[in-house]
Amino acid sequence: MLENNNHLILLRQIPLFSALDEGQLEQLSTHITRRKFSRGEHVFAQGDEARAFYLLLNGQVRLYRLSPSGQEKVVELVNPGQTFAEALMFQEVPRYPVHAQVLADSELLCIASSGFVTLLSSSVESCFKVMGSLSIRLRRLLGEIDALTLQNAGLRVSNYLLQLLPDGEEVLILPAAKQVIASRLSIQPETFSRTLHSLAAQGVIEVNGQQIRVLDVAGLRRHSA
Repeated sequence: MLENNNHLILLRQIPLFSALDEGQLEQLSTHITRRKFSRGEHVFAQGDEARAFYLLLNGQVRLYRLSPSGQEKVVELVNPGQTFAEALMFQEVPRYPVHAQVLADSELLCIASSGFVTLLSSSVESCFKVMGSLSIRLRRLLGEIDALTLQNAGLRVSNYLLQLLPDGEEVLILPAAKQVIASRLSIQPETFSRTLHSLAAQGVIEVNGQQIRVLDVAGLRRHSA
């Protein structure tokens, strides 16, 4: 059972749970446990039975698949405040379609799918709220698929940097190792590095490890079009 009231306050701010009233949140808390993982540990493996979904409190998680040849493909990078694996609760015999591995020491809330489904069965409003949240994620993923299909490597990298750049700021921090980001963008790590070096040579960005300073925002936008 979840006992930390601060975590209940956080749940109210997550779209997936925002339609739940106080009583429902209290009921849901009996189906939530807090778990800690060390860097490199797996939360679950591809093919495992999906009995729970997760909310990341701190740290970072990568969701990835393995091809038959053993090649890794990063599907998503999960950051604090985001949920993952929640759509599986609606499947008859759910199994995780990806591996989930923490990239840094992380703390997560583990939510039993059966408990949440029971709550939804008694609240039409909550059902529609969850459907809306999942629809937003689906549209975002479809947009990413279009980008990976239609854009070359340079466009993908430039668009990715623009997405990371905070409004009104000129400095961004890469959220993961470059090889992880490259896999997320479906390009080779050396291609990602070459693109960064090319943008730096043109005076568009300045690279210092994981920190990137955008010297020419308009120029970066031109490279993303």
